[in-house]
Amino acid sequence: MTDAPVIAAVDGSEHSLKALEWARAAALRHGTGLVIAHVLPDHAQLYAGRRAALHDASEPEEFPDPVNERIRALLGGRSELPEGVQYESLEGSVPEALRVIGAEARMLVMGSRGRGGFASLLLGSNSRAVATTAPCPVVVVPHAERSADAETGASAGRVVLGLHAAETPDDVLAFAFAEAAVRGTTVQVVSAYAVPPAPTMVIDSPFAVIPPEGLADEGEGVPAEREMLRAQTERLAPFRTLYPDVPVEQAAVPGDAAGRLVDASRSAALVVVGRHHPRRTAMSLQIGSVANAVLQHAHGPVAVVPTLSDDA
Repeated sequence: MTDAPVIAAVDGSEHSLKALEWARAAALRHGTGLVIAHVLPDHAQLYAGRRAALHDASEPEEFPDPVNERIRALLGGRSELPEGVQYESLEGSVPEALRVIGAEARMLVMGSRGRGGFASLLLGSNSRAVATTAPCPVVVVPHAERSADAETGASAGRVVLGLHAAETPDDVLAFAFAEAAVRGTTVQVVSAYAVPPAPTMVIDSPFAVIPPEGLADEGEGVPAEREMLRAQTERLAPFRTLYPDVPVEQAAVPGDAAGRLVDASRSAALVVVGRHHPRRTAMSLQIGSVANAVLQHAHGPVAVVPTLSDDA
């Protein structure tokens, strides 16, 4: 769906306005339309239904247009929606309404929390539900408290891909490479292996980054690490061919994949993970443990990508 729009889910909260700003930039990068989607709260749905039943157009409007002045300011301060931007007012539960509209989206962008819930929550229930069920990639943009610790430096701005070389669907890799291509940045591929490094091995960085040309048989590195890097190289080969201008860094890390991805999120423009646990089916309604942990704790935007292709 090369012409599919980017959808931003808004509810007027600070978190959703930040997500709208991110979505607008994404739509500009991809050269596609932007849809601003607002799910009416239950009381507004009841009110709208009552007005429609009474056919009373003279009754004062109690629920102003959710595309308020602050949202308009993010779109250039115009009094009307700019060309290429649409507004959709939806009814129903938030996860179900966004699941339906997301069927035709390039991606759906939302904040990590909405208006409701406890301020201490890292991830709201609606954000988690949408990331679990939407038929398109869902980008969750963290609130200000979580992103305040984001780092800058040489690795800032990269797209980080969490990869299980044998089981991550191609759709996840394709999304990561496409995002890196439109940003003109690097894909850093992170895979974890279970075997710990040797006791005498000193790790100066949380990532053991080795370029493909450094994978000679006589090179250093524990066997599990080297095998992981080889599996990465084989899996990434078709995407390197499709995106020859996208630089790739490979990282094999011992231990917890989610923790490493959360660390990487401090300096990443985007972290990309698959939705499901490798051993669950593509139609599972449960989100994988790695994706869930990264959503809960990442310091930057996270894209959760489902299996999109019919033959995956």
